[in-house]
Amino acid sequence: EVQLVESGGGLVQAGGSLRLSCAASGFTFDDYAIGWFRQAPGKEREGVSCISSSDEGTYYADSVKGRFTISSDNAKNTVYLQMNSLKPEDTAVYYCAASRHRVVVTTELGYDYWGQGTQVTVSS
Repeated sequence: EVQLVESGGGLVQAGGSLRLSCAASGFTFDDYAIGWFRQAPGKEREGVSCISSSDEGTYYADSVKGRFTISSDNAKNTVYLQMNSLKPEDTAVYYCAASRHRVVVTTELGYDYWGQGTQVTVSS
């Protein structure tokens, strides 16, 4: 059974940091790109970051460049999203997703599996 389980969300003050984790199981982790998306209330889900299966490529949305860092620990089948200098506009449910395309994928349609999401709330 394919599973993507996000953790690490919570409530933090503006300027603070959180590290999200996405633990994967049920598929060959090394063959998939992993992406992070977020959805704020009343807004469409948007791509935040992605890392290719070979760790050779990464993508960041303009809104998070310089503040968020994506990394992968293939030995643990886990991808992390380090989020620094958080802003209230980063408040959203954050989802991780896996794409069999292996390369950086920035659109939702390119993903095959999704986690249930973790809530991130940034207070001002």
